[in-house]
Amino acid sequence: MTTAPERTADLYPTRGTTEVITPRKDPVVWSQPGAEGPFSASDLGDFERDGFFAIPELLTAEEVAVYRAELDRLVHDPDTRADPRSIIEPRSRSVRSVFEIHRISELFAQLVADPRVVGRARQILGSDVYVHQSRINVKPGFGASGFYWHSDFETWHAEDGLPAMRTVSVSIALTENHDTNGGLMIMPGSHRHFVGCAGATPKDNYKKSLQMQDAGTPSDQALTTMADRHGIRLFTGRAGSATWFDCNAMHGSGDNITPYPRSNVFIVFNSMENTAVEPFAAPVRRPEYIGARAPFVPVR
Repeated sequence: MTTAPERTADLYPTRGTTEVITPRKDPVVWSQPGAEGPFSASDLGDFERDGFFAIPELLTAEEVAVYRAELDRLVHDPDTRADPRSIIEPRSRSVRSVFEIHRISELFAQLVADPRVVGRARQILGSDVYVHQSRINVKPGFGASGFYWHSDFETWHAEDGLPAMRTVSVSIALTENHDTNGGLMIMPGSHRHFVGCAGATPKDNYKKSLQMQDAGTPSDQALTTMADRHGIRLFTGRAGSATWFDCNAMHGSGDNITPYPRSNVFIVFNSMENTAVEPFAAPVRRPEYIGARAPFVPVR
């Protein structure tokens, strides 16, 4: 007699009839004190407290020039534009994002495996890691749209099936981040509570959400309470700077109506001990280029 496989416990319910706020049940920093890596113990303490850590210069100016040229090459390549991994800006019809960039570009694959990058992911997550998602983001001037407030983990849990908060992202700037060109905003400390959002997940929700976030966004009341409690931090910095942030940090960005573009590389590392199962609150899985599936290959 065979039995159905055991369902992974859902520690963070979301996409139900009402909004539910759940205290975080997982560590923020998973490694043991004194774990070797690019972060100092003080850096990790700041990350654990705030849910993010900014590095003024992760890449040199020479490295930025190389990666920026590769980004420009890809977004102007007709084959890339026609690839389903490319997301098109609704208004300008220009390329907004290109997913699975570590598989499309050898240069970006090298960046993912750079010890300055993957070493920090291993330190935070306390294990070997794989790439759950990677992409380049292009936010051109004069009207590129932003993303509404959200927790990435809410989406990755609901639609990709990541069981626990053992995932970390890094955004590496390839252009200067001004305080006016639609930069990243995070609520410090917001990673300590999970906002389970109200409303069911539409089928193929990713086709809309990658252009404009809708399902999986908190209520105005919840956002106001969190902003009053935690405040909002806007990230600026030169090209080559990087921001590491916890998967459950509440964040968003505004439209870019300035002449100055904002482009970055975005890499999501997940623990090899937290691999994706079936979605917790969606009818179907998202495509593998958005949320990686087996075989899960650790970054070496």
